Amino acid sequence: MPVRWGIVTAAKICHDFVNAFNSYPAKKDAVIAAVAARDKSKATEFAKLHNIPKVFGSYKEMAESKDIDVAYIGSLNPQHYELTKLFLENGKHVLCEKPLCMNSKQVQSLVNLARKKKLFLMEAIWSRFAPAYIALEKEIQAGKLGELQYVEVNYGLPISEIARLSKKELGGSAIMDLGIYALQFAQYIFKDEPLKCTAVGNLNDDGVDEVDTVILEYSGGRRAVLNIHAKARLWNKATVYGTAGRASIEEPFHFPESMVHVDGTVEKFPLHSSKIYYNFDNSAGLVYEALEVTRCIQQGLLESPRVPLRDSIIISKLEDSVRRQVGVVYDADGQEFP
Repeated sequence: MPVRWGIVTAAKICHDFVNAFNSYPAKKDAVIAAVAARDKSKATEFAKLHNIPKVFGSYKEMAESKDIDVAYIGSLNPQHYELTKLFLENGKHVLCEKPLCMNSKQVQSLVNLARKKKLFLMEAIWSRFAPAYIALEKEIQAGKLGELQYVEVNYGLPISEIARLSKKELGGSAIMDLGIYALQFAQYIFKDEPLKCTAVGNLNDDGVDEVDTVILEYSGGRRAVLNIHAKARLWNKATVYGTAGRASIEEPFHFPESMVHVDGTVEKFPLHSSKIYYNFDNSAGLVYEALEVTRCIQQGLLESPRVPLRDSIIISKLEDSVRRQVGVVYDADGQEFP
């Protein structure tokens, strides 16, 4: 039986996810089986565009149905916790967009629930499935960079006026929207939990961070410096420095099509094409996380070795630390989660 995906919301990122999946030539044993939205007419329109057979007018109805095996959740950030919990409680595996939750307490709660229910759960850190990331990992493992010392990441886009980033009630935050890509990259390279996180930032009138600089200090003097900007476009690349040289993931580093190896050669990683438009840069790469989730479910794995739940917990703690230092507070921070 193929793994049956249910798409939770008809949002822009969900459009890109389904488009990337449907246009990929080697999907193997997986299908998009259903879509749900609070406005059923939007779900119906979405299903027509993407040729999805089943439509639901509520998330609860989809969660309780026998029509899907795994849910892809692409809602706004504040809805991630409740929706992921809903689908886990109803026996469904979950791939949830990043950030997985609004804080580390919510993340730990979901991890506990997924483990209790013996269900697969993954934060949708799609970057880690990029062929360029895998090529960089192989170069590091081969010892070509020597002992890793330093990571530098810059990620900036002029999106400070977009509601999902600028409004606190929508989960707005540069570190939660853009910064998670930089945080996860540092963790991808160094693996360990940082010994210290230092952050400075600027807030908008709604108390949401628009600019952040984060320094992560790891054992052995290793360090990562991350620059996050929602008011200006930066040179959006990530560079890893070791005692034997450096290698870089080129712009856009969040899902790149090229990298520079330690010997200076440039390797290209073209993405597959689609007849339908995408909303975001290089969204064709979203298919790789879908393939990984399908593989894990078919093999009975409860988490992906490339995006383990331990990393999601560490990243959420770092997000908490940055927000605390720059002064961003959400309603969820004052609540407890079982």
